Amino acid sequence: MSSSARNHVSKHRSGLIGVDLRRRDLLALAALGLAAATAGRAGAAGPEAQMIWGVHISLAPTWFDPAETPGVITPFMVMYALHDAMLKPMPDQALAPCLAESWSASEDGLTYDFVLRNGVQFHNGEPVTAEDVRYSFERYRGTSRDMMKERVTAVETPDPGHVRFKLKKPWPDFLTFYGSATGAGWIVPKKYLEKVGEEGFKKAPIGAGPL
Repeated sequence: MSSSARNHVSKHRSGLIGVDLRRRDLLALAALGLAAATAGRAGAAGPEAQMIWGVHISLAPTWFDPAETPGVITPFMVMYALHDAMLKPMPDQALAPCLAESWSASEDGLTYDFVLRNGVQFHNGEPVTAEDVRYSFERYRGTSRDMMKERVTAVETPDPGHVRFKLKKPWPDFLTFYGSATGAGWIVPKKYLEKVGEEGFKKAPIGAGPL
């Protein structure tokens, strides 16, 4: 990693993710993560799928759980490696479709519909479903929890591949907070988490990300 990249990560280690979060910070983080992954694969002597990732800090167990995402940017480097989100910043897009194949907003700004990508699985082979999406949002307890819960009145799952968010009133920044400024849109496996419990999940987390 170049000195400029290390300086960039260090600069934002304690920065707020809330309203003051700038999109280019997350884009830079995503690009840095992809670069680190590529370097790890190139230098690994083991299996082709193995990735070695060197980071500048000690990992905190709470970072393995998107529900506990605090108001700093550092945990997102772990989340990009382990989990996946409905939509998230990527080097070429401020909000790129990931687990969500597409989404749309109603004309009155009160409803957001998401269509899940077909065939996506968690690391244990279980499919990612609309119920996992609703569960992940409902258990979110990070920095922006109160604001998100006050503005979202309901999360509906018409079928396993479709999720609908209903808002109390129009909120133009809903996608920004759901897709980049919080961990509410990062999806965890409901069945597995209910089986192993909160602490068990931190000890043996699984997600839908590249690891």
